[in-house]
Amino acid sequence: MLKVLVVDDDAGLRKSVISALSKCSDIEISEAFDGINAMEKVKAETFNIVILDVDMPRLSGMEALKLIKEHDPSTIVIILTAHANIDDAVKAVKEGAFNYLAKPIRGEELLSLVEQARKAHNMISDVAVSAPVLMQSGRKIIGHTAQMKKVFNIIHRVSKVDTPVLIRGASGTGKELVARAIHFNSSRKGERFVAVNCSAVPENLFESEFFGHEKGSFTGADARKIGKFQFAEGGTLFLDEVGDLPLMMQVKLLRVLQEKLFTPVGSNKEIEANVRIIAATNRPLEKMIQNNEFRDDLFYRMNVIPIFLPELKERINDLDNMIGLFIKKFNTIHSRKVIGISSEALSALKKYDWPGNIRELENVIEHAFIWESGNVLGLASLPENILNTVGITLPEEVHTLEETAQSSVATPEIEAANKEASQSASDIIQINDEQLDFNKHKEAFEKEFILKALTMFKGRINQTALHANIPKKTLLRKIEKYGINAKDFVENADSL
Repeated sequence: MLKVLVVDDDAGLRKSVISALSKCSDIEISEAFDGINAMEKVKAETFNIVILDVDMPRLSGMEALKLIKEHDPSTIVIILTAHANIDDAVKAVKEGAFNYLAKPIRGEELLSLVEQARKAHNMISDVAVSAPVLMQSGRKIIGHTAQMKKVFNIIHRVSKVDTPVLIRGASGTGKELVARAIHFNSSRKGERFVAVNCSAVPENLFESEFFGHEKGSFTGADARKIGKFQFAEGGTLFLDEVGDLPLMMQVKLLRVLQEKLFTPVGSNKEIEANVRIIAATNRPLEKMIQNNEFRDDLFYRMNVIPIFLPELKERINDLDNMIGLFIKKFNTIHSRKVIGISSEALSALKKYDWPGNIRELENVIEHAFIWESGNVLGLASLPENILNTVGITLPEEVHTLEETAQSSVATPEIEAANKEASQSASDIIQINDEQLDFNKHKEAFEKEFILKALTMFKGRINQTALHANIPKKTLLRKIEKYGINAKDFVENADSL
């Protein structure tokens, strides 16, 4: 439920705004008659969005905005203003307001802006799993607030300015997610967010990729091309893996940051660069500077606002909250109603080192969603490589023939198939006296048996599990373990 506070000294306007918001069933609306009344309510309870008039007695909207953000930077503020005061509204956005609406208020426009604000709010909630830490004058800014308020405070402070941001962290810690949250909560939110992976651009194409080129400027330049700086005009350019930039390109990027100008390849015309630069890297730039692999002047120019993202192994105790967020996400994506994770599965995940960081955790939880048939993610739904790494071996699930008979009707065709499967199983592997390795032959038998069973039942998982007397969860786990694709047997059933 989205909690919204409508603040205006004009009772009629408050009524019209509330009427428009009432069309959304998931919005809980409160109202305040001026800025002081608004602050009393904001301090008494938490609101996701405050819709705030600029011109009010006792306490103006601009003053209330500042106090609201100081109290709780996670609160999204939308400013209402008369046409004559648009400059005040623009100033409010620079001071941290999400956006503004000019009176008279149109219901559709208001609802659209509230929806945008909701998405921006949710984006910062997602960023919380990355646990960003802002550095200022060599010290960490953490404070004594809750984790979510700390994250909102970082994004709020960084979004208010246009200075470059450098995000540091290992692969998979959520660097691009933080960059997007900064952009979509800044005054540039209405313009493009353009991401460039510097490690994926061939060295001879860097200048063209960044600044564009004129037709005929080099072999293969058959048409004029707009570069990323021009494409991101007015918005944000995210330079991922900036540590992989060649030295020649570092010089050119430094000039753009200093002079806000660039020249396309093959052109004599300078173009103004109106973009906000956010860079990210997982490389040790300080060491690269010592080795003359990265320019120190470029580093200091980009490192105005440094944000550090810790590795997941450094914050294992946060797994519970992160898994909860991913469960919520995948419940929506997969239309499921998973309510949590078992204590055994959570314990196993906390023993793992997470070399792939948050990205790997997200993939593991989605994997568990696919394998888990119940409403709690259990140990058996986790990837086998995770279980093997932490030293967990699941007991095999065994169904007796009597249990199988009780759960199905044995037709002559099924009996014949089961008989054929049993007969062929005895001929699967040959054992000689020099190769008496139980585990080796056990795995060879399992794989060959599953291949024959899938062939016989044409890749149909439920039929294979039922008639080959293998619990479905065990079958799925073994299919994954041996790299078998059941779809291959559906497509090639007639030829196998």
